[in-house]
Amino acid sequence: MEPRTLAELAALVGGEVSGDGSIPITGVAPLEEAGPGQVSFFANKKYRAAFEGSKAGAVLVGGEVAVPAGRTVVRSANPYLAFAKISLLFHPAAVAVPGISARAEVAPSAQVDASAQVGPFVSVGPGAVVGPRTVLHAGVQVGAGARIGADCLLYQNVVVREQCQVGDRVILQPGCVIGSDGFGFATDLVGAGQGPRHFKVPQAGVVVIEDDVEIGANTCVDRATLGVTRVGRGSKIDNLVQIAHNVELGPLCIMAGQSGVAGSSRLGMGVAIWGQVAVNGHIELGDRVNVSAQSGVAHDIPAGMRVAGLPAIDEKLWARNAIAFERLYEMRRELRELRRTVARLEGKETT
Repeated sequence: MEPRTLAELAALVGGEVSGDGSIPITGVAPLEEAGPGQVSFFANKKYRAAFEGSKAGAVLVGGEVAVPAGRTVVRSANPYLAFAKISLLFHPAAVAVPGISARAEVAPSAQVDASAQVGPFVSVGPGAVVGPRTVLHAGVQVGAGARIGADCLLYQNVVVREQCQVGDRVILQPGCVIGSDGFGFATDLVGAGQGPRHFKVPQAGVVVIEDDVEIGANTCVDRATLGVTRVGRGSKIDNLVQIAHNVELGPLCIMAGQSGVAGSSRLGMGVAIWGQVAVNGHIELGDRVNVSAQSGVAHDIPAGMRVAGLPAIDEKLWARNAIAFERLYEMRRELRELRRTVARLEGKETT
């Protein structure tokens, strides 16, 4: 695309230029790699040296950041968000190329909007619906009766199983599975004449993915045993995440990689689950709960609380405990010495 002046970009994101606003900008890049025609951002003090040494034409910074002499910057209340908006300008989202590949299989009773793009080796089952301007890349499987909304982007080998629903403007990254069977088995000690067995409970429910959700590669959202597994509007889910049957995520939730939520748990609005967190089944997390990485949630958490550890407790209390744990051996040694000292003193007192 044609270069844009820095002043134009600043106006786009509601920022204020400090320096030369006429600089032509042709793209975005990291601090260490950016050149005179590119813009970068500085939002973490760990990268102060990279900021000061960057050759970027301009850098997006927060309103209170100290700037070296001669450095052109755009001050913004949220420099990372400003960077994202400018980056989108230079890397616009792909637009559907209407049509159905000759190598796709679309059931006669399926409804595929004329503006949708259906790639090779895609399968759209009986009664399924694919909305306007939605893109189904190669190998996507849409089961019988499933519904995909408008302006969705389903990457290679995504599976949306039968009767599941995907809202508008949803992005499903490669290998994502919507509507896999939930992990439900009843122990049958008698069996069918062949000894005890785990009897599979039919997973007869569905998954509903609401509008503006993005789900990462190889993430699985299991269908409900009965009823609905739901991912709320605007939620963002990373790669390699497991969401079990009958889980309900409220709007604007975040789940980072390798985290998982067990069956029938409920997450409120804006809950943040960071990497490798495990949430037990039948748990309720209130609105805006924040769970630190590698924590294990074994009980309900009230709204607004920040927790960490295994089992997860108040984040500040966990941090204090962690500091104490680092000195545990030393404290044990000191305690044994104190006990010996007390024993000697008591012995002197009795003589």
